Amino acid sequence: MRALLVVNPAATTTSARTRDVLIHALASEMKLEAVTTEYRGHARDLGRQAAESGNVDLVVALGGDGTVNEVVNGLLHAGPDPALPGLAVVPGGSTNVFARALDLPNHPVEATGALLDALREGRERTVGLGLAAGTPGTEDEAVPSRWFTFNAGLGFDAGVVGRVEQQRERGRKSTHALYIRQAVRQLLGESQRRHGTITLERPGADPVTDLVLSIVCNTAPWTYLGNRPVYASPKASFDTGLDVLGLSRLSTASVARYGTQLLTSSPERGPHGKHAVALHDLDRFTLHSKAPLPLQMDGDHLGLRTSVTFTGVHRALRVIV
Repeated sequence: MRALLVVNPAATTTSARTRDVLIHALASEMKLEAVTTEYRGHARDLGRQAAESGNVDLVVALGGDGTVNEVVNGLLHAGPDPALPGLAVVPGGSTNVFARALDLPNHPVEATGALLDALREGRERTVGLGLAAGTPGTEDEAVPSRWFTFNAGLGFDAGVVGRVEQQRERGRKSTHALYIRQAVRQLLGESQRRHGTITLERPGADPVTDLVLSIVCNTAPWTYLGNRPVYASPKASFDTGLDVLGLSRLSTASVARYGTQLLTSSPERGPHGKHAVALHDLDRFTLHSKAPLPLQMDGDHLGLRTSVTFTGVHRALRVIV
């Protein structure tokens, strides 16, 4: 097997020594080329080169969810194709939602062992993914489309992601405590806590208006706090379309209620109540905002948007599990 290993040297939970051990273990089982990323977007470029080369069977992403997202966007730059290289993930980030949602070990050494076992036994699955693009006829229509593997968000949660990225650029480590602090600061600075600017439109249904927060899930859980899974949309799955959780109010009482529901969520029950909207298995919908809002995908802040169209693409990518 011919494989490309894409290594993020800044991965939170792996050292140079650990990465060397993993590279040697993988190289003992396949014809391996290992490339270390050098700039933002490099993993995407490497994924695209692998897709276009025709001589790579497997791309292994060693890093966090951001690295995986870039590799996926490179592999799928021309759209899904059964002939594309498969994807394997060795988690090296602080959260690793995509890998854990696939039931892979969260430890890079254990995950490498599981990957080698899967390759020997021929275990794989083809998962659905989310695709987001600027909406035709709006000021964002020229924004390039982008794939996401586990979640996206327009509004509050994307603002939190943006704040965390700013802190990381200043040298702070990505920790769950950092996310919680920035979520509180984002909440205190939220000017539209009671009257949201987001409208969700989908074919054949009335629009959902005045949302303050909109979380799009391609799988469950939505994220993790340490080892605790957090379910925004418990029914979301790699085998269905996209799920959406929308909140129309972020008052102090609402934050306390829905925050508690998120922290105590389970595969059977997520946030619910008067100001919560939960939609399941959507193939296509659009989020419009009266004012530009931050957008995030797979934990990567992508700037401000006023209109984004989301598509759930079934059986988009082959993954080694």
